[in-house]
Amino acid sequence: MPLNTILNTASEPTLTASGLSRDYGARRAVRDVSLTLARGEVLGLLGPNGAGKSTTMQMLTGNLAPSTGEIRICGIDLLEQPTAAKARIGYLPETPPLYRDFTVDEYLTVAAKLHRVPRADVAAAVVRTRNRCGLVDMGDRLIGTLSKGYQQRVGIAQAIVHEPDVVILDEPTAGLDPNQIREIRALIRELAASHSVLLSTHILPEVETVCDRVQILNEGRVVYSDTITALREHRRGQALTVAFRRPPATDALSALPGVTTVETLADNRFRLFHGIGDEPAEVLVKLSVERDWGLVELIPVETSLEEVFVHLTQREEAPAQP
Repeated sequence: MPLNTILNTASEPTLTASGLSRDYGARRAVRDVSLTLARGEVLGLLGPNGAGKSTTMQMLTGNLAPSTGEIRICGIDLLEQPTAAKARIGYLPETPPLYRDFTVDEYLTVAAKLHRVPRADVAAAVVRTRNRCGLVDMGDRLIGTLSKGYQQRVGIAQAIVHEPDVVILDEPTAGLDPNQIREIRALIRELAASHSVLLSTHILPEVETVCDRVQILNEGRVVYSDTITALREHRRGQALTVAFRRPPATDALSALPGVTTVETLADNRFRLFHGIGDEPAEVLVKLSVERDWGLVELIPVETSLEEVFVHLTQREEAPAQP
């Protein structure tokens, strides 16, 4: 195969969803959600409780039909050709579907057969997947005797035993201790080398550690979608810490373009909060010179990822339905 063909194939999206909505009676749980996932990429799906994450995940895995919209897995329409599309998906739900009385090898063998791995390839697929997921010496162990971390590894193993193009993981590190979390995160990054990974999580630092892009849902809508690099930039500059030799009245600072709140600190210092995309610094410097405020400090404040998350999910509220 020519090199340019290989590169083009690698860059093609493995999962595309456009205009997804889902109604439960008169209530619309998901509203016009679209996303794209490329091979070698980890996309984090975030949102508060009730944001529509679980409903979206169920639609993307073919467990729930959307009321409107289209889902394609490697170009295959999930609604029109569900068997062919689902064969390219590996799914780990929040509660791993494990059989505690099976050994690891027995369980992975069943999973491989359910995923239609050719009979002659099942044994090799089980060994390969067990080794890849850090279960090298666990083949004969009963799943019920394993720690939570190893059970989670078994859950991931059943999701990838058939070498799917798209791996969808719902809260894969929930309930794990810090060491187990680090191990699972490393495994997810390793999976991204040959798969596309969609990750739903409530653990915000996990997004920065594992994901390449992030999509935040609130009230069933997408309120943020961009790269992790852009998210880090998004965290900067939403507030300024300023200090003056001859500080103005807070009303004068509140009147600056884009400033939403002024917090008075010690030693003639203030914190100015402003909207995303608004930048009052230039006007502030100009007025400080004109009005002789004696500006001596102007420092952008970097907010935490948690603060950005709260800001986005509180600011972007979906309109009430009639």
